[in-house]
Amino acid sequence: MKKICPLIGDECLEHGCQWYTHIIGKNPQSGEDVDNFGCAMTFMPMLLIENAQQARQTGAAVESFRNTMAKQNDQMLQLTKQGIV
Repeated sequence: MKKICPLIGDECLEHGCQWYTHIIGKNPQSGEDVDNFGCAMTFMPMLLIENAQQARQTGAAVESFRNTMAKQNDQMLQLTKQGIV
């Protein structure tokens, strides 16, 4: 089956194209190993999903850190009010 390039509307040039790339990693939806050559344009949905997952994980880590710091600040404030520090 002939692959049509979404950019030029003609047959895919594969390794002769700057957009043809090698992706290695895990599929963010299925967890399956990925080791494929293909057009960067066709990989965009998968990469956007992975990016969104990483952003959520970063947000969760920042929130956890914030909660820890807020708790420590409250404890320090209480100790300061009691004259211990």
